[in-house]
Amino acid sequence: MEILQNMKLLAELIQCGGSIFTWCYNEEGALLGSNCPDEAFLSGVFELFGCKEQMLAYGTVHDTPLTLGTALGVLWSAAFEKEDGQLKRTWVIGPVFYQDVSMRAIEQGLRYYSRLETSVSWAMHLQKILAKVPVVQNTILHRYTLMVHYCLTGEHLCVSDINSETLPQVSDSPQLPAHDRHKVWMAEQGLLEMVRTGDLNYKQALSNSMTLSAGVPVHSDDALRQSKISVIVFTSLVCRAAIEGGLSPEEAYALGDSYIQAAESAKTLDDLNPLSLMMYDDFIRRVHKCRTNPKLSRPVQQCVDYIEMHLDQKIRASDLAPVVGYTEYYLTHKFKAETGLCINDYIKFAKIERAKVLLKSTDQTVQEIAASLCFSTRNYFSRVFLAVTGQTPIQYREG
Repeated sequence: MEILQNMKLLAELIQCGGSIFTWCYNEEGALLGSNCPDEAFLSGVFELFGCKEQMLAYGTVHDTPLTLGTALGVLWSAAFEKEDGQLKRTWVIGPVFYQDVSMRAIEQGLRYYSRLETSVSWAMHLQKILAKVPVVQNTILHRYTLMVHYCLTGEHLCVSDINSETLPQVSDSPQLPAHDRHKVWMAEQGLLEMVRTGDLNYKQALSNSMTLSAGVPVHSDDALRQSKISVIVFTSLVCRAAIEGGLSPEEAYALGDSYIQAAESAKTLDDLNPLSLMMYDDFIRRVHKCRTNPKLSRPVQQCVDYIEMHLDQKIRASDLAPVVGYTEYYLTHKFKAETGLCINDYIKFAKIERAKVLLKSTDQTVQEIAASLCFSTRNYFSRVFLAVTGQTPIQYREG
């Protein structure tokens, strides 16, 4: 009875430091109680991710406390109450994060547990609950754990006595297999090519690349530092691509330096997260501006920009005329006089340029690329591609 009273008091004291919950399990792993409002769901998470099984297996043999973790960055700690050398109850603290973790990192961690075949609604509910889980430094979690152990046994231990061998090691964390790494490289090349060409229709490509990689895989206990490294590396790559696209080195390097300094000055992940998108958009718009043909009148340049932004649609001269307020007849003659191409040929060339990027930077099939650029058939797409480039799409991809 004294242990239960001591643990009740200790649980209240721990809660004074934040929403850090305590749990009690019997020797068979049945939950006896907790002070967590999401008890049913989080106890299921604890079991589903294998933490309860590890806890019981360890506690049956050992007396010292244990730290348990997952690929999501969620931690628990456990201390064991024994009677005549036999496990009687296990007391658990958690869950907590040991560092700030983004929702994207949680989503990536869930892929590591794809074998569990959880539902989408379950994963969404988990993310909602984990958003409320506190961040607690390892040293503080360890102190709480040692206090629990003392209440249960009267024994003073050191932090080094806490077993952390069951925590996921770097090799256990989600890694992209080799072929997926190639996909990341392909996506990166596509993003950089869009900078070189000043392609304003970049948002879908940028979104797709973020689902493949969360950034530079630097393993660090400092999530903010890791994110800063990713932003700085990405900025450096984009800066060089912009120079290749025609932006002056003076302007490109000055702009890149300003974004790198902004990344270094960020105090939180919330300050840092918007920077990559802002930087990428800024560079693309500057390259687009410097590549804009000064010989084109504003209405024709508007048509060119409209075409670039709607390559995934069927575009006709009749669609462009209302954009600039001209009749279709007048626009077609003015467009050809200024560009040297009729509108239909310009649209074909623009679509083939986008197809070249997709062939080199994605693993989409020729059929998928043709459909995404609104060609009526794969054969027609291949004929146009051959006429423009002198190669078939397959030859271009393999070249």
